[in-house]
Amino acid sequence: MPIDVEIVSPEKRLLSRAVDMVVVPGSEGDLAAMPDHAPMIVLLRGGVVSLHEGGRVTDQFFVAGGFAEITSERCTILADSAVPVGELSRTDGEARLRDAEAAYEQADKADVPALEPLLERIQSARAWVDTAQS
Repeated sequence: MPIDVEIVSPEKRLLSRAVDMVVVPGSEGDLAAMPDHAPMIVLLRGGVVSLHEGGRVTDQFFVAGGFAEITSERCTILADSAVPVGELSRTDGEARLRDAEAAYEQADKADVPALEPLLERIQSARAWVDTAQS
């Protein structure tokens, strides 16, 4: 019995289909969702969503944060942005990283609550660079 996966970004729905397993980059670590998984909502960090079928990875998407809602039959990923891994540009990732680091450097370090999203942007940009092939 497969699990239905849907990946949605603000721009569009990227994918909707059944797979054997989906691995998502949770804020506390990677999490595998399969049929009959306990219901949960997971905060996502920047990283790769991997879809598994027949014992192998069939598709991978880079997500730059968001949420995943997992139930026993479904995994819905609401990504801040999502891109097929094959379409990632290392140059774009490096530009995102420079922008994120500059925003952090300009931030008021005494405003601790404001720093967390800036650090998340840096982590996501670094994950983009690490994931991009060229």
